[in-house]
Amino acid sequence: MGSLISCQGIADLMATDRLFAVFDVRERGEYNECQIPGTTSLPRSQMEFRIESLVPNRRIPITVYDDADDRAPLALKTLNQLGYSEVSILDGGLTAWRNERRSTLSGVNVPSKAFGEKVHHERNIPDVTPEELNAMQQRRTELVILDVRTPEEYARFCIPNGINVPGGDLILWVEQLKKKRDTAVVVNCAGRTRSIIGTAALRRLGLTNVRALKNGTMGWVLAGLELETKPQRKTMTAPSVSRDKAAALAVQIALEEKLSWISAQQVSSALQSMDDGGSYLIDVRAEDEFEAGHISGSINVPGGQAVQRADDFVAVRNAQIVFISNESARAVMVAYWYRQMGFRNVLVLQGGLRAWSEGGETLVSGALQNEPLGLEAANRRARLVGARSLDRILRDSSNLVLDVGTSLEFDSAHLPAAKWISRGWIEFKLPEKFPDRAQPIVLTCPDGKQSVFTARALMEIGYTNVCVLEGGVRAWSAAGFPTERGLTGSLVSPNDVVLSPSIRGTKADMQRYLDWETTLKR
Repeated sequence: MGSLISCQGIADLMATDRLFAVFDVRERGEYNECQIPGTTSLPRSQMEFRIESLVPNRRIPITVYDDADDRAPLALKTLNQLGYSEVSILDGGLTAWRNERRSTLSGVNVPSKAFGEKVHHERNIPDVTPEELNAMQQRRTELVILDVRTPEEYARFCIPNGINVPGGDLILWVEQLKKKRDTAVVVNCAGRTRSIIGTAALRRLGLTNVRALKNGTMGWVLAGLELETKPQRKTMTAPSVSRDKAAALAVQIALEEKLSWISAQQVSSALQSMDDGGSYLIDVRAEDEFEAGHISGSINVPGGQAVQRADDFVAVRNAQIVFISNESARAVMVAYWYRQMGFRNVLVLQGGLRAWSEGGETLVSGALQNEPLGLEAANRRARLVGARSLDRILRDSSNLVLDVGTSLEFDSAHLPAAKWISRGWIEFKLPEKFPDRAQPIVLTCPDGKQSVFTARALMEIGYTNVCVLEGGVRAWSAAGFPTERGLTGSLVSPNDVVLSPSIRGTKADMQRYLDWETTLKR
């Protein structure tokens, strides 16, 4: 059992320059409803998958909290098993925090969104309403609409004729946009934050005829206008001349903003030391660029997302953050915004990956292998069955099939007659609903990884007849067996995933979200 820390102890810790992390281990939806400011959402089901990138140094102190419902002690146990020894529990959890009338927040990525509203107010960022933009299009005004969302978001829908330039890449386009001084530039995202930051970035880089689309694609829908669905245009690449000019522009910005550089040799030395305190190496390029070659030990968070979701990736307070891109341009802009958000220990790899390679250092290729900690040990304890064997097993109707992937994944595809339960609730809810510890249980998830961790948890509380579908639902489908869709059969509330209202929400949901976002100005 770890030590307990009081609410006052957490408040005092947050006022220091020490390295520490505080995790909310409840479901993402619970965190969205109410959270302690300055904490990071890390549901129990994600611990093995994310803790290594969130807290690279296992000696950094960690505090976990729940809602005084015994999930935090189980989270502490997991962290201890994974090698994190300095773990404490917030005494009384969120309940105690609220009882002491301490401040709370609602929503996800609140620090970044509040910062966006602050920028909008303090810098007087100009915007254009959907109705005004639509009128500009009807008049055939010289116009460029830059959609700064991710390529995945853009591929679903966009403002008609919008082109996808992820927010972190805007600096690469500045020289090209300056050539078209009579062309109006409108920046949009799904809601507000990324369009505000994108517009502010372009204005900081010298463009004047640029405005943010007020309320983004959600505002467009609320105005009764039609989005373009599944656009065939691909994410744009800036012309080479504009990209070349971006490097010099970034050096100018770094000088004016007094940003700090770190050499390739210094980064290499830090990587060789396991006693570096707390450091993040964040590569802000696009996913395909990262996969083509990156520094071992770095994580990939494209620039726009790095700003939009800072609290999702930087959990250790007061840690050092090193931003990386090809020749520093995109890294400088992300570092600039992090400094504006209040991060103090921010550095840029000088000369970027070009300098890294020229200095004789190597790059690794391929997607980041997010192998969860402890998977091999959990696999050894699990009873794995292949799809064809499981098909025969399931002919016995006494088997309970539990899917422990996300509710979104379950909704998309699951085994026939499967029931869904969040792994974070398994030790508490399953005994209530299925108290017979001899009950035959089959565990599934998309790839089988969550299932083996769940199997271990069930065996630890006395369930004796548990097996895991090897390779998960994907292996089941690949073997030619049918799947079903829908969220029927949920054993707990499906509040593990928080989706933007722009993706799956009514107009009322969109309006509520936008109203909430505009209240965040600080």
